[in-house]
Amino acid sequence: MPFVENIRNYRSLSIVGLEKNTGKTVCLNYLLGRLSRLGVSTAVTSIGVDGEQVDSVYATAKPEVTLYEGMQFITSKKHYFQRQLVSKILAVDERRTALGQLVTSEVVCAGKVLLSGAATTGVLRQQIEQFRRNNVQLTVVDGALSRLSLASPTVTEAMILATGAAVSPNVQQLISRTKFVFRLINLPEVDEGLRETLSRIESGLWIVDADGQAHDLGIASVFLLGQDNKDLFAQGNTLFVSGAVSDRLLKFLTSRPNIKDIKLIVRDFTKLFVTPEVYNNYVRSGGTLEVLQRSNLVAVCLNPTSPQGYTLNSEETCQRLSEALNCPVYDVLKNNM
Repeated sequence: MPFVENIRNYRSLSIVGLEKNTGKTVCLNYLLGRLSRLGVSTAVTSIGVDGEQVDSVYATAKPEVTLYEGMQFITSKKHYFQRQLVSKILAVDERRTALGQLVTSEVVCAGKVLLSGAATTGVLRQQIEQFRRNNVQLTVVDGALSRLSLASPTVTEAMILATGAAVSPNVQQLISRTKFVFRLINLPEVDEGLRETLSRIESGLWIVDADGQAHDLGIASVFLLGQDNKDLFAQGNTLFVSGAVSDRLLKFLTSRPNIKDIKLIVRDFTKLFVTPEVYNNYVRSGGTLEVLQRSNLVAVCLNPTSPQGYTLNSEETCQRLSEALNCPVYDVLKNNM
């Protein structure tokens, strides 16, 4: 599939799902097989645990993660000893996780492994940098749960979005939920000059005036924002929130009489914890939303099968979803048969 060639332009990639069991591991295995045949030096890590044989929630069979000769990987000490491949240890992290120290290894003979990686995105960024120093061309990060934070451009340069029947057995609902996240992923970026100014801000809420200068509002979080903030926009109509944004803030902004002049800026789409109804009402009312940095979405993949047992028509669902998103949608399992 053509998106694999595009992936070679990046140094790091995350695979994230809208829900558990949307086919992230199937997508990962397909991608690793292709990268191995293309001769791309690859490293693999994870947040949480991935590659287990049986789903911990539904008790259904799951694909294991297959690694190939020359690939590097990070997993916990416990799962390293359970590996079904031959490898050599490159490093052992002194920091401990619930499953023991993290072990960095290189595959000598191909086989299967259970991945359990960093507990935080901060450690994950350090691991990606470590692989870069080891001359790895691409680091692939697989999230064990539906953790969109992995797709932040501050963590990985590119992302694959996995969706499917586990999101909803109703095709229209599946399309609606996927389209909403797709819309957030593709929010427009601020101009370069303003991005440079706001990127240096580490916390709090800030107002940007007409000259592009940022002013600290003295509010640490949107959760401390109250209806008594009458002079919130006294210095300008552009609000930058360095942390998470919830429905509460969008409702607050939508209720403002100057909503059509308001621009909200967030770091990236992973900071948005908003519902489609509230977000759409904000936009319909005239408010705008931009990000400091947009994530590079290289592919949308579909798993038409749900762990509850129902299966969607793959070809029809891919076509309808592709038309709704205006981009290709791939069933990697079907196309890899």
